[in-house]
Amino acid sequence: MKNTRNFIYLSLMALALVFTACRTEDEELINPDNEQNTTIDATVANLIVRTATNDGSGDNILDNASCFNVVLPVTVFIDGLEIIVDSEEDFQTIEDVFDEFDGDIDELDFLYPITIVLADFTEVVINNETELAEYVAQCPDNDDDIECIDFQYPITYSVFNENSELIDTVTVNNDAEHYAFINDLEDSDIVSVNFPLTLILSDGSTITVNNIIQLEDAIENAIDDCDEDDDNDYDDDDCENCTIDQLTDALTGCDSFEAHKLKRNGNDLDEQYEDYRFSFTAEGGIVATGAGNVFDGSWEASGSGQDIDVVINIPDLPDFNDTWGLHEISAYGDEVKVDLRLSNGDRLRFKCDEDDNDDNDDDDDDDDDDDDDDDDDDDSDTLTDIMMDGEWIVALFEINGNNETASYGDYTFDFDDDNEVEADNGNDEEEGVWIVSNNDTIFELSFDNAPLVDLTDGYEVVSVTDDRVEVANGSKTLVFEKE
Repeated sequence: MKNTRNFIYLSLMALALVFTACRTEDEELINPDNEQNTTIDATVANLIVRTATNDGSGDNILDNASCFNVVLPVTVFIDGLEIIVDSEEDFQTIEDVFDEFDGDIDELDFLYPITIVLADFTEVVINNETELAEYVAQCPDNDDDIECIDFQYPITYSVFNENSELIDTVTVNNDAEHYAFINDLEDSDIVSVNFPLTLILSDGSTITVNNIIQLEDAIENAIDDCDEDDDNDYDDDDCENCTIDQLTDALTGCDSFEAHKLKRNGNDLDEQYEDYRFSFTAEGGIVATGAGNVFDGSWEASGSGQDIDVVINIPDLPDFNDTWGLHEISAYGDEVKVDLRLSNGDRLRFKCDEDDNDDNDDDDDDDDDDDDDDDDDDDSDTLTDIMMDGEWIVALFEINGNNETASYGDYTFDFDDDNEVEADNGNDEEEGVWIVSNNDTIFELSFDNAPLVDLTDGYEVVSVTDDRVEVANGSKTLVFEKE
């Protein structure tokens, strides 16, 4: 316990002395009858400090440290891919990049300097990887903070100092102020809480406490009430709150899924089933189409949270059949993914095939008013839409003024809506990652192998048309043209 020396226990005699001392008319008085129900002792002070401590576990995907967090925005690099992290919502982008390819080693590096906030809310500027590693090494294996319950602010305290016999009223408005207030108290301070207090539980519900005993019980009861996620397994809570109803809605809410990822016994089977489409019914039916055939099957789910099992049985497609564990349900706009996994590393990810659905919708719209639709498309097309429309070639690539375009003359590039890009030179295919961010002003591209690895970088968008996209940074200029 930090600074527990600051808190004293009151005896009946001390109470009598305190509250019979002479005071002016304007001085605030603490009611002795309520003192035992409102005055904090060392145990309660410990619980308050642990609850108000800065929680650093929310951004472990960035820093691998639960005792501090990184101040946003920051720029990070993953295998050469530059990502600007403006908010916690961007953590999902990082997770998507980490999850994109099986078996690779994802390394995240910061563009320094960065600022971190320690458990006591102290801010520290970090200038390089070595300095960051020193702070990571200082983090304990088990954090002492309490994350499963929070205070609702503001909270008001009355502080009586025995030496001066003065009473001060202090209002704290957030965890940082609360933490500092408790730790700055003097040995001679007697602290009384202004009840009632409202506390927020990990499920979002609230409880009200009216005295010290209730406050102590509420915090202690909540300590083990949630997964504080202090480990560095960034995706171990992807389905912490998943339900079978949520899974059913995801699977039945899309007319056509593709088997976006299928890995069995170490073998990637994505391409084998890339033309297959799957539809699910709420009654547990599956209809798969592919290779000119229709395959009937069934699905069934049981369990809850991180322990939902999904049994898939399509008799004529045995590669899909197993009792899968539900790993993640993700939805971004109209895009839905359902990720299933086995303990041996096998994966099955269904992705809602929005391209097929959108094409059908577009055909219907064209029948209504072709001219109006063309105008609407021109106005609404984003860089992401344009890149996913067709295949592209490298029309120009310069590094430091040297024209390297010829190295990519045989390649065609196919950008999909899952941040994957496939480069094909007729003999080999290589998968990379691409991201458009900051309202279509940043284009990021990453490949692992030569010569494509030279394209890896973050670029500013220079110009965009339906058939030509130019991006550049200080050393590189890259122009894609539609094939």
